[in-house]
Amino acid sequence: MGSIRLDLSGKIYPEPIDHFDRLPDSLVLLIFNSIGDVKALGRCCVVSRRFHSLVPQVDNVIVRVDCVISDDDPASSSTSSGYSVAYKSRNPVTSLFRFVFSGLFKPLQSLTQLITSSTRCHSISSNSEELNLDSHRNSVTHHSPTQVLKNFNEIKLLRIELPRGELGIDEGILLKWKADFGSTLDNCVILGASSVSQTVKNSEFSGACTVNNDNNGNSIGAENDNGSIPEPFYTNGGLKVRVVWTISSLIAASARHYLLQPIIAEHKTLKSLVLTDADGQGVLSMNEEQLEELRMKPLSASSAYKRTLVPALNMRLWYAPYLELPNGMVLKGATLVAIRPSEQPKEVVRSEGNWVVSAFEEPFETAARMLVKRRTYCLEMNSF
Repeated sequence: MGSIRLDLSGKIYPEPIDHFDRLPDSLVLLIFNSIGDVKALGRCCVVSRRFHSLVPQVDNVIVRVDCVISDDDPASSSTSSGYSVAYKSRNPVTSLFRFVFSGLFKPLQSLTQLITSSTRCHSISSNSEELNLDSHRNSVTHHSPTQVLKNFNEIKLLRIELPRGELGIDEGILLKWKADFGSTLDNCVILGASSVSQTVKNSEFSGACTVNNDNNGNSIGAENDNGSIPEPFYTNGGLKVRVVWTISSLIAASARHYLLQPIIAEHKTLKSLVLTDADGQGVLSMNEEQLEELRMKPLSASSAYKRTLVPALNMRLWYAPYLELPNGMVLKGATLVAIRPSEQPKEVVRSEGNWVVSAFEEPFETAARMLVKRRTYCLEMNSF
């Protein structure tokens, strides 16, 4: 009778089947690549040994930096104090970006650590687990993206996101930049405006700013400046402000490029790398060709200032005292600057239309498209 009851109980309560284990590794990796976020992948590592062995094979990784800690800040500072001090004291030349988190990425260190930590976990009492959890919450560990990514073996697409841009600007001012780098700067586009406002109009075509061109390609209705930059560009310190915008954006871009060197050198499989920020101020991007160029050519860098040296530059500038976009957004003192190294071939420099206009997302792509139809002013800048 005992054996019969045993058989009956086995039929009524069959052994549970984990259907996820039936999925092939290729499909699990597809799921992990869709997740992307390195913190979520770190949590996946502690689920099972199988997950721990598959996570390092992920080729699409997104790294979101919690806060930026200046080199001058002590590592023992708390999260809140480090967060506030970092934004007050850091600048794009002297700062390094680091992660701040408790212990989520320890499982990424090695399979041995996963096994030993799991066996210890089973032997710890519930009280000690609570104490351990509290200690993790109170402790703060600083890790650079280089450290976190070193256990990923096949990264192809990498996106690193800072909490905010390096350039502190006053409220209401617009400043955006996008830069492409190889071993040095390939190009940079900067869009700025002294103020941004929104018109209140309901007409379908209200707010649209059209630009008509004459036979020579010059915009009709633009300032009659006889080839010189119009007067409003200089008033109220406008020229000085725009020079600061340009130089600061270039320094921020070159500082980001310098900090990416260890990651690029270690991950030979990289095909695309983007370093941006949550508020959309600046974007640095590198494609497969540019990444390979950096690995092959020696980097011209300033270790004292922790940034890549920028060569002599040619700049094209477009300016509009008042620019109203089709969506009703109004940019006052709108300025667009397209930058390329002076040593680049002329045919490359002349083909600026597409990369300048496509540097930004809407509605700022429209702003760039409208600005490039205006008169172009050519400037030069020495290397720095």
